Amino acid sequence: MSIKNVIIIGAGVLSREGSSSTFPSGVKVVRADYNSIDSLKQAFHGQDAVISLVGGGALGDQNKLIDAAIAAGVKRFLPSEYGSNTPDPKTRAVVPVFEAKIGTVNYLRSKEDAISWTSVVTGPFFDWGLKVGFLGFNAQTKTATIVDSGNAIFSSTNLGTIGEAVVKSLENAEATKNQYIYVSGFQTSQNEILSAAEKITGDKWTVSKTTAKENITTGNEKLKKGDFSGLGPLIQAITFGDDEQLGDLKSAGLWNDKLGLKQDSFEDSIKAGFAGKLLHEV
Repeated sequence: MSIKNVIIIGAGVLSREGSSSTFPSGVKVVRADYNSIDSLKQAFHGQDAVISLVGGGALGDQNKLIDAAIAAGVKRFLPSEYGSNTPDPKTRAVVPVFEAKIGTVNYLRSKEDAISWTSVVTGPFFDWGLKVGFLGFNAQTKTATIVDSGNAIFSSTNLGTIGEAVVKSLENAEATKNQYIYVSGFQTSQNEILSAAEKITGDKWTVSKTTAKENITTGNEKLKKGDFSGLGPLIQAITFGDDEQLGDLKSAGLWNDKLGLKQDSFEDSIKAGFAGKLLHEV
């Protein structure tokens, strides 16, 4: 299977009609009505693959994108994944919104006679997670919030490596056909990051403690009020919590070597995140 023409939904070349989003020069932007199969079909015409990066409420609304891709003759659909191990029911039990992701893959499985799929699972974004504080570290104040013991091993991947994994999944289209592809930039822990942070900065960081159970309570309370920022504490609970070790993707079987992914520098990635950058922007 040869894949040459690719369209990205949600953060790139396919944008909703009426959207005010702007894109870098040189990026071809196609406007489409997301509620119209015909409009989407026209946008997908001539494309070999569709990469979905939709988020939020749109996670559960990807079936119409799949239907339009099939109607346009697209060969491969990559649903919005790029995070936690959603095939694991224990993960979905803590973060119910992930049911939408597994529902999309199940829909794709029902359409395998018409289109193939690849779902890329990466763990949380490493350099971005350090940049925005999602991994529990604030370089400006030199403070860290550690969940449970801080020793839970979890998988995390730089954004640049995630992009590379997507490209190589398409380049190896037969090998990655109708499969979950697990990649991990680093197998690490919060305590390992903390040790590296103190080494890099030359300072002792201030550490506060929380628990996965407290995060789950906080996250659910926010979600009950319609505050979707509650997803953050829930994802942190399954990633950093001691009980289930749900953040470690290694047991699922990593594709790093099969795809030929390069290994980023752990310290350089941390330095980039603390500088407010992504590794491959440095």
